[in-house]
Amino acid sequence: MELNANTKIDDLLKEYPFLMEYLVSRSPKFKLLESAVMRKTVGKVATLSQASAIGGIELPALLLELAAEIRNRTGRDIAVDAEKAGGAPVMDADARQELLKDIIRDLHKGVEMTVLKHRFRELIKDIDPSEIAKMEQRLMAEGMPESEVKRLCDVHVEVFKESLSSQDAPVVPPGHPLHTYMLENREAEGILHGLDHVLARLGDAPDNAAFEREREMLGKLVERLSDIDLHYLRKENQLFPVLEVHGITGPSQVMWALHDDIRVAMKSAKAGVRDSLVPDVVNTLRYLGKSMRDMIYKEEHILFPTAKDLLTDAEWGKVRQGEEEIGYAWTRPEADWAAGSGEEKEQAGAGAGKVRLDTGVMTLEQVNMMLKHMPVDISFVDENDEVRYYSATKNRIFPRSPGVIGRKVQNCHPPKSFAMVQKILDEFRAGRRDKADFWIQMKGRFLLIQYFAVRDEKGAYRGTLEVSQDVTDIRKLEGQKRLLDWD
Repeated sequence: MELNANTKIDDLLKEYPFLMEYLVSRSPKFKLLESAVMRKTVGKVATLSQASAIGGIELPALLLELAAEIRNRTGRDIAVDAEKAGGAPVMDADARQELLKDIIRDLHKGVEMTVLKHRFRELIKDIDPSEIAKMEQRLMAEGMPESEVKRLCDVHVEVFKESLSSQDAPVVPPGHPLHTYMLENREAEGILHGLDHVLARLGDAPDNAAFEREREMLGKLVERLSDIDLHYLRKENQLFPVLEVHGITGPSQVMWALHDDIRVAMKSAKAGVRDSLVPDVVNTLRYLGKSMRDMIYKEEHILFPTAKDLLTDAEWGKVRQGEEEIGYAWTRPEADWAAGSGEEKEQAGAGAGKVRLDTGVMTLEQVNMMLKHMPVDISFVDENDEVRYYSATKNRIFPRSPGVIGRKVQNCHPPKSFAMVQKILDEFRAGRRDKADFWIQMKGRFLLIQYFAVRDEKGAYRGTLEVSQDVTDIRKLEGQKRLLDWD
């Protein structure tokens, strides 16, 4: 056997098993090979050229040392060719994931960026955006806290930036959700560019007089910039749920946490501009600009390409369907892009024992449990004034029994209430009213009783919904509660 850059670690250890102990003693990084997972993945495909990158040892030195160890243990002289070119990057998907995770673990341990970039170039060279999402997902599944991944998220990207920047942003037709996201990013960059100009005029240590001259402009820019929240809300409520179906949950959680950081900074910036909190507000605005630009980079080089590869046209149609309800930042879709809406898939899922609702599919059991666990009592009366349903909650405010089902609602109340009940129904049916509210005190509790007209999409009266709720404790609430206080 000749030792050269292309010699496989697996082949070497099969012939000379004692070299495992030597490699581990030579560099702590080789201890990874003691892991069964690493042996089955990285060990099977990595070459000595790549092993030198893993261990941080120059290739010629590693080859000569291995040859010397073999000679000492076996008496054999092994040929060494330190000039032969190194092999191609590791292509095995599992091996690449293990190597990527090891690079990020070392990053979190404080290993220098230049060392890790060199290791990445030697082992991986080019990276697919979905590999980063999967790597972060696996790290979190193996116990790395989401907060820790979030803390160094920007540094993760820095390791791979050279490879990511060489790749084009995904190309999709106008009106496609990704196309709209990228239009919004261009608008955000324009506003950030204007913010940069104002901050440049203020300089590193602005005085109050200079800030007052720019305060109105800063206020307008920050107010416009705050519309980015609609962009983030669409990601969180439309794109992330569909990605989760494909197992991408960890990276979405990290990105959502970064959205919240930007929201906090935006709120602080608004208050700082309003109250002229110099110099803190200037620092906040600079942080905001950097954070938003970093988010744009992560979206267009990692999130969007990953989503484009994973999601079907039907799933993109489902993403597109809900966008109008949330809204857009600064711009709207450029075209009425159409794709499978996902309705076919949902209808297929609404088989026996399931109910297809406007915004989901549930089993009959789930619908029943949901209604029974609501913190209010519900009764429904149809357009013929017949009781069709009441929620059998554990502690109903007003008792109901199955005998009420199918009964005229007028007959479910005492005679003295008949006229009032009939008036509500008549006004609802005529379209003159849509709601009636009452509140009473009973047994030391404050109760709210509300009646709502139920109408179909054409506005036709289809019944009345009665909602009763004990609001005694709600009325006592003051201030804010943002944290969980369970023991």
